[in-house]
Amino acid sequence: MKSFIAQLPKAELHLHIEGTFEPSLMFEIANRNNISIPFNSVEEIEKAYKFDCLQDFLDIYYQGAGVLIHEQDFYDLTYSYLEKCAAQNVRHTEIMFDPQTHTERGVSFDTVINGIVRACEDAKEKLGVSSLLIMSYLRHLSEEAAFETLKHSLPHKEKITAIGLDSSEKGNPPSKFKNVFEASVKEGYIPLAHAGEEGDADYVWEAIDILGIKRIDHGNNSLQDDKLVEEIVKRDLALTVCPLSNTALQVVKDLKEHPLKIMMDKGLNVTINSDDPAYFGGQVNKNYEEIHEALDLTKEDLYKLAKNSFKYSLLDEETKQKYIDELESFYKENK
Repeated sequence: MKSFIAQLPKAELHLHIEGTFEPSLMFEIANRNNISIPFNSVEEIEKAYKFDCLQDFLDIYYQGAGVLIHEQDFYDLTYSYLEKCAAQNVRHTEIMFDPQTHTERGVSFDTVINGIVRACEDAKEKLGVSSLLIMSYLRHLSEEAAFETLKHSLPHKEKITAIGLDSSEKGNPPSKFKNVFEASVKEGYIPLAHAGEEGDADYVWEAIDILGIKRIDHGNNSLQDDKLVEEIVKRDLALTVCPLSNTALQVVKDLKEHPLKIMMDKGLNVTINSDDPAYFGGQVNKNYEEIHEALDLTKEDLYKLAKNSFKYSLLDEETKQKYIDELESFYKENK
């Protein structure tokens, strides 16, 4: 099955580029930029990548991002991830980036996005991996700060497909960002949001009703409310589920208890993603492998999950169908 997963054409829809920061690259860029970090070796960084909750992770996540200063740093970070996509037969990826993590440190929005976009363009040409960008607002900051980020993004509108909402969920409900989401949609951005990872089902309701999101990032706690599940199915909204992230952050204690199969059985359209792979123990293929083993998923299950990743991407319909045709040809030959 490992070989089947490795060759399975797939897309990744829930990926934070800052969360792909491998310890070796972090150490390299920190040294290059003469920035001191509280680790003396790659091994020390790896040991620090152990968390009990979302906040523990975020503390080191923001610390690591602090070494990213120049356009080339963002290029190197992004291209490194895209090389891993090519190696795993990830044909398309939708990359979330957190401008506020960097602009709050004095790094310009232009520096961040230009480095990321240049890497994406090179990866499309050299690696055959397509990508789209999702600009995420940090929910632990104010809506006013999000509006400032929206303003900075406007000269780069053609480079950004969607907006997202991430960071500390509890105490920062989707409704807090109602106005900036409305303004972002008017500018042409597609609305997405993290909901139902640590927050309960009410947060998911707010995300779909108040923010009008077109895809739910995580969404585990949607299962708390049967009416919500019915509504998600009715609206044909996909969930971008991240198995290894869920166990790393103690959202789920054990992968064998993960609700992914229950979600599928209830008619929810689920996708598998890595979230922050450098921190959570595995790229997207590792997530497929471990959830397959934990839940005894069949080849058909894995095919459906991969098909959802293309179907619920933000690509145009013609491109989606091209990737789905490729997937179906592979599945017919290998099922």
